[in-house]
Amino acid sequence: MKLKDSLIALFAVVLLAVLGWIWLSPQGLERAPEISVTTLDGETIDLAELRGRPVLVTFWATSCPGCIKEMPHLIELYEALHPKGLELIGIAMAYDPPNHVLAMREARQIPYPIVLDTEGKHALAFGDVRLTPTSFLIAPDGRIVRHKIGEMDMDALRAQILGMLPGA
Repeated sequence: MKLKDSLIALFAVVLLAVLGWIWLSPQGLERAPEISVTTLDGETIDLAELRGRPVLVTFWATSCPGCIKEMPHLIELYEALHPKGLELIGIAMAYDPPNHVLAMREARQIPYPIVLDTEGKHALAFGDVRLTPTSFLIAPDGRIVRHKIGEMDMDALRAQILGMLPGA
């Protein structure tokens, strides 16, 4: 009976240790999906090939006020940090009419790659994204280290990205 009680206690301690480690560990236990996307310009981007640099993937819609409000900040972030290694990919939701996405890109002069997710498969790959804006920051090793539904804290995001860039 003592052996059984000891084994049960040991199992409970190990289980609590694992749960505690998961709870207290830094974000990023989940790996980013290995998908390929095609931009409005016809360029194919393979997320797996972007390993070694931080990648921000943001799901957005032309009808989303928060997305539109966030756009100038994303453009500024991209222009400042893309030359240092950041990649930023905007993925338009499946329900967004392609002509609206094209018009928005032109009107806002969006410099980063924009992807049409016409079948919803990219949103599904990222956990079935349904709300916009939804953003994922992927660390250079491929882990998702930030997942945000709603507008992002740009100062905190910039600081996190700067910490991932070479020479940080």
